[in-house]
Amino acid sequence: MTAPVELYACLYAREFPAQALLRLRPELHEKPCVVMEGERPTQFVCALNARARFLGLKYGISAAEVDLYRDAAVLSRSQTTEAEARAVVLECAGGFSPRVEDRSGDTAMLCAIDIAGTTHLFGTPEMLARTLLERAKALGIVACVTVSANLHAAACLAKGLPPRVSLRVIQAGEEGRTLAALPLTVLDLTERQAATFTHWGIRTLGMLAALPEKDLIARMGQAGKRLRQLALGELPHLFQPIEPVFVLEERMELDAPLEDLEALLFVIAVLLDQLIARAKARIFALATVTVTLFLDGGATHVRTVRPALPSNDKALWLKLLHLDLEAHPPSAAILALTLQAEPGNTSKVQLGLFSPQLPEPARLDVTLARIRAIVGDDCVGRAVLQNTHAPEGFRVEPFAVPSGMSNAPPSTRLLATVRQLRPAETVTVTLEGRRPTQFYFRGQRYTVERAYGPWLMGGDWWNASLWGQEQWELIARAPNGALCCCLMRDRLEDIWQVTALYD
Repeated sequence: MTAPVELYACLYAREFPAQALLRLRPELHEKPCVVMEGERPTQFVCALNARARFLGLKYGISAAEVDLYRDAAVLSRSQTTEAEARAVVLECAGGFSPRVEDRSGDTAMLCAIDIAGTTHLFGTPEMLARTLLERAKALGIVACVTVSANLHAAACLAKGLPPRVSLRVIQAGEEGRTLAALPLTVLDLTERQAATFTHWGIRTLGMLAALPEKDLIARMGQAGKRLRQLALGELPHLFQPIEPVFVLEERMELDAPLEDLEALLFVIAVLLDQLIARAKARIFALATVTVTLFLDGGATHVRTVRPALPSNDKALWLKLLHLDLEAHPPSAAILALTLQAEPGNTSKVQLGLFSPQLPEPARLDVTLARIRAIVGDDCVGRAVLQNTHAPEGFRVEPFAVPSGMSNAPPSTRLLATVRQLRPAETVTVTLEGRRPTQFYFRGQRYTVERAYGPWLMGGDWWNASLWGQEQWELIARAPNGALCCCLMRDRLEDIWQVTALYD
């Protein structure tokens, strides 16, 4: 048996603390930005973007030195934001292979992906790497991707690529030659190891690989052998995969309390872009979107929007969220917000050549949202009967479109339609033997041909008045036609009323 061919792709994102904060802040993309770590007055720069570096800002400088650069935007490091952004990147990588390993450092994101056997799904390694870069860019992450049969070789090359190079593939057997020009800093040396190599005049991986193995082991032990194998691209690796969880959720902490709805919608639009991009990468659509607003004072305000069909139309979601938040505004200023979505299947409707054009579901959703804002959420939807004999025994549920076609054969039985009268109309009834024989309704005299009943209506056995309703189902006839109706008699007041008509 032949050993399986190994092939790994490494996605490397520099300045990850800055990228995690800036990916949801498009207004800061064109400005020099630095990320500060620690508390004043001991704060220092831990990450910065290219514009800040061009301006002259450097790692480790204090907050007082940063204050001299008035054009620079200063952000505080957020471990929560970084963890969420890292989860998004790992989720993106999981779309290419189920075997994903997180090898991130303190200020950089390094994700290793086992892509052996994925040629038939994503094409050549170059095509896969380019697609991975495009999806990461859509998520607001600028990264580079390297591919190699040796995982450590791909990781070292990713750390040593120039900023303008974003993709590199190492051919099998060329690991040592490709890594030779890289500096020793890509190996994450300890201070003692770095000082030793500096004393020896070793500056690149090629110079390290040229050292005699036995002499290197004699001076540095097994760590020296490992470093030499890393420089040659020959160090084996035990892959330790994780299971990225696919959760459509984005969170943003605001710099200042927010009270204006229009400004809130601008923030929601940025988060929606990310949710839609992540859903499209998995060939999903957004079925529901839940907005959680964290308010000043510790309270939360949660609203959920569910259209009739899953959709990736950003304009539709913004309009539905706008109408819902306008009808149910938060009670205090907003400090942070979270958008969480449930994935759903994308819907396609194939019409016949001569079929009439159907109304757009999106327009219906917007219309229903406007009606709910006027009459209330509980008054818009479809009526669902409850398992009770009590009057008005129904509830209103939101409109929903079934996800699939039913396997049950269509029913050919004719069903009667009940038209409830609100309010019920009082009538005069003639009885014979306690059964109705005639009644006057809407100026007409009806003769009862068939009478079914009576049934006592109610549901609370401890309340006698609720069982005082007597129900009759009648088929009656007048000179101008027949009538099927439901009569209710209040036995305590001896009042007859027509409550429903049957078609």
